[in-house]
Amino acid sequence: LLGGGTGFVGRALTRLLQSRGHEVTHISRQGGKDRISWEELSRSGLPLCDAVVNLAGENVLNPFRRWGDAFCREVISSRVETTKTLAKAIVNAEQPPCAWVLVTGVGYYRPSPTAVYTEDSPGGDFDFFSRLVSSWEAAALVPGSPVRSIVVRSGVVLGRDGGAISQMLWPFRLGLGGPLGTGLQPFPWIHIQDLAGIVCHALESKCLKGVLNGVSPSSPATSNSTFVHELAAALGCPALLPVPAWAVQAVFGAERAIMLLEGQRVVPKHTLESGYHFIFPDLPGALKDIVA
Repeated sequence: LLGGGTGFVGRALTRLLQSRGHEVTHISRQGGKDRISWEELSRSGLPLCDAVVNLAGENVLNPFRRWGDAFCREVISSRVETTKTLAKAIVNAEQPPCAWVLVTGVGYYRPSPTAVYTEDSPGGDFDFFSRLVSSWEAAALVPGSPVRSIVVRSGVVLGRDGGAISQMLWPFRLGLGGPLGTGLQPFPWIHIQDLAGIVCHALESKCLKGVLNGVSPSSPATSNSTFVHELAAALGCPALLPVPAWAVQAVFGAERAIMLLEGQRVVPKHTLESGYHFIFPDLPGALKDIVA
């Protein structure tokens, strides 16, 4: 059972699960074939299923939405309330699922140019996004339930048909690409096939639980400037026009601009220890696959 299954990551995860012989039911605003509505889930409870995944969440970096109280409430509700709804349904289910996976973000960790974070590192209480992730993950708790719970904290998801790359391609192809701010800020990233792969790995590994960092093994060494120049190289375009911090803040608002102008060096320590093998561990290979 998959919340947010029609989104960018949800589509990739659905394809992967189906290719591995799993049946997938989406939770969406409207019911229909192979889907149920959130209202139906709240009213009738959890349908019989082996596992539940929640990927639901309003796009925080939507440049067409002004950063204000109303949008903040939508961002919180789309994550925390959907997670609460699923956790409650799991607790009340006569036959609970075996696994419950929530995908959140590395915004849990404090931005820093030098600190390196693993899944055991503290975080979660210093700005809007860290507190959002804390509330989101707290909403997923199912105390006393036999269900195996996993949280995947994702970095910036790179893929062909959505996410960060889709917003960057045209400016880069027009020769308008460049680093954001200083360009020195860490850029925690993951290829969409690996994020889907980690979720699938978490579902199928019967002893796995706890937190997994959904970032590439090489992402701690990636800065925004490194990413920009690798993307330009993959496209065969120049990346000569840095975007000043004030311009990013003007478009996104000061609070939201932090996500772009600051970053975290995050290591997928538990993810690697769990036996997951990355398909795209390095940035040039990931970008070549995406923009080819």
